[in-house]
Amino acid sequence: MIKKNVYKILRWGTKIKSTRLKLLGIWLLHCSHKRYIGIFFDPILACNLRCKMCYFSDPEKRKTYRGSFTQEEIIRIAESLFHRALKLQIGCGAEPTLYKELDEIIALGKRYGIPYISLTTNGNLLTKEALEKAIRAGLDELTLSVHGLTRETYEFMMTNGKFELLLRLLADIEEMKKRYPHFKLRINYTINPDNMDELKYLWTVVKEMDILQLRPIQKIGDSVYQNFNREYLYTHYDDIINPIKQECQRRNITYLIPEKENLGTLEEDKNDDRIEQATYCYVSPRGCWKDDFDFRKDTFESYARRTHLGRHLLTGLLHKATKKKVDTTRKMNYNIN
Repeated sequence: MIKKNVYKILRWGTKIKSTRLKLLGIWLLHCSHKRYIGIFFDPILACNLRCKMCYFSDPEKRKTYRGSFTQEEIIRIAESLFHRALKLQIGCGAEPTLYKELDEIIALGKRYGIPYISLTTNGNLLTKEALEKAIRAGLDELTLSVHGLTRETYEFMMTNGKFELLLRLLADIEEMKKRYPHFKLRINYTINPDNMDELKYLWTVVKEMDILQLRPIQKIGDSVYQNFNREYLYTHYDDIINPIKQECQRRNITYLIPEKENLGTLEEDKNDDRIEQATYCYVSPRGCWKDDFDFRKDTFESYARRTHLGRHLLTGLLHKATKKKVDTTRKMNYNIN
């Protein structure tokens, strides 16, 4: 089942080094009307926290991130795009649990046959009842953002967050995993020089986990926290990160952690993003997928015909990538193990 092997697909993707070979596969999927896009969905642009490493901690940035979809708009987006989605991630740049009908989006995704649905959240608003409702609607994975493993650091990094709410949610997740064995927990931990040492408490705080991502801090907007120095991360990689990787292997936990040599390779002057352009679909009240895509009028197929999407995929396959400058958020190579 694809649902059980979504990380295996990603692992295969990292092992295939040829961008052209990947594009060939995407083009074949496109021509055969198969699923190949990942939908990253923010149904509401708001957040209950002001995490210091996030652009939502910038008051000016928050003013530009507003809006919420109506139920009718979400139904129309589903009609337009969900049938071509391999994965639906709800929550990308905002807090999705502020949207009251979250379980209806999940159920809608399953109605359109999306194999894997994930919810990314800080978890502070997620009650046990709401979590079970989401799982029963079809949620496959909860991705929990955690940026500190002691009360002091967690509440410092995740302004307005409450550590006891995190602990309560983790206990609820343990219970849910026993009742719904297919349900997975992923932890996303953004590492900086002030919270890296706390990874030694990971296994004490998080007792049940299926996927772990350790993501070194990057500059994302004008955030409150400004210590982007990776020297500490590099110096202590062997004594802090390597034991985490070894324990993940022992516990059979999938992990997404950059290798030590990749900590400084953020490709400052070029970025081959042809795969992302072909598969990444971001949907929020600020816009839907492509700039010229109107979900009220377009479907995936009508847009593909109008813009000759298949031909563009083939062109990307046949031509080399062009060099270009990238923004302040840069990609880092992760191994999926």
